[in-house]
Amino acid sequence: MKTTRQNAYYVQGNTVRKAQPVRQMPERPQKRVSNSVRKNRERAKHMSAGYVLFLCAALVSAGIILVYYIGLQSDITNSVKHIAALERQLNGLKVANEENYSRISSSVDLEEIRRIAIQELGMQYAKEGQIISFASENSDYVKQMAEIPRKD
Repeated sequence: MKTTRQNAYYVQGNTVRKAQPVRQMPERPQKRVSNSVRKNRERAKHMSAGYVLFLCAALVSAGIILVYYIGLQSDITNSVKHIAALERQLNGLKVANEENYSRISSSVDLEEIRRIAIQELGMQYAKEGQIISFASENSDYVKQMAEIPRKD
């Protein structure tokens, strides 16, 4: 064995020849507590029946409020999910509607309609002076309330 410092040994193997003593923390001197402080601490340790009942009522009311709150949160979550499902359904219907409209629009042959109207039904294009314009409040349509005067 070889000493490098005092009380420090170089050890070969798995045993310690001399263990170092455990140092203990010096204990603080306890403060003297006055009589009134000690009595207040003793009184604070005990709870009266009224205080216990108040705490129980507060706990029950907090529990009821929390259960009601969780129920409302659940309702809101379900409503949001239902709205999302309805929006997906609406979007699907819009896409289907647009596809059907495009299909119908592309299947209508305007030249064939014009040919049938002129040749088979005897319709003709309007000539100069046959078109009569009316002023209306709404530009969408005009409601006919009486016979239209002819200019022949």
